[in-house]
Amino acid sequence: MKILIIEDDKVLGESLVEYLKMEKIEALWLHDERNLANVLNVYSFDVIVLDLVLKFSRGEDLITYIREKGIETPILILTAKKDFSNKEECFLRGADDYLIKPFEPKELVLRIQALSKRKRLPFIMNIGDIIINIDAKTIKRGNEELKLSKTAWDLLTLLIKRRGEIVDNETILNYVWAGKAVGDEVIRTYIKELRKILPEGAIENYKGRGYKLS
Repeated sequence: MKILIIEDDKVLGESLVEYLKMEKIEALWLHDERNLANVLNVYSFDVIVLDLVLKFSRGEDLITYIREKGIETPILILTAKKDFSNKEECFLRGADDYLIKPFEPKELVLRIQALSKRKRLPFIMNIGDIIINIDAKTIKRGNEELKLSKTAWDLLTLLIKRRGEIVDNETILNYVWAGKAVGDEVIRTYIKELRKILPEGAIENYKGRGYKLS
């Protein structure tokens, strides 16, 4: 699971990233919300955790911005604002959950997990004679379950989320390898792995640009 944390409190932001890592949740922490547009153009997330009180923007306005971009990722508000009017505004703008500071870290994890399931449950899709169950993380041809490495699965998940779009190499590297020092050649390796099980022509290559799941 990959989530985005938008929080300008550096102590809290660092603590959240470390805690979530122990819970096997990968978090990208954004302490300057002015970089949000660039982040959303490059990365894809399962949940967005958003503070309302930020240095340069109102969190409420960022909810509207995210939704107007057509991004349906669940948004969890994490804030010290506890008036009902604050909650009402956030939900009307498109937020999915609201947690008041101070909070129990375990509760945050449980809410994140619940939101990530709400996004796409159940999610089964067919590509030719291949049946892919995103939630169960299985790929079948008829009754035969096909094996796939974790890295190839992460790449397939991204292509499914963005199906019909050309996903550029930078986005793939950031999503699958989380900023590790790897190059485009590693993408080709795992594209080959996917092509071995998917129908011919399912993944299109746009030279110098990226890949698209048809």
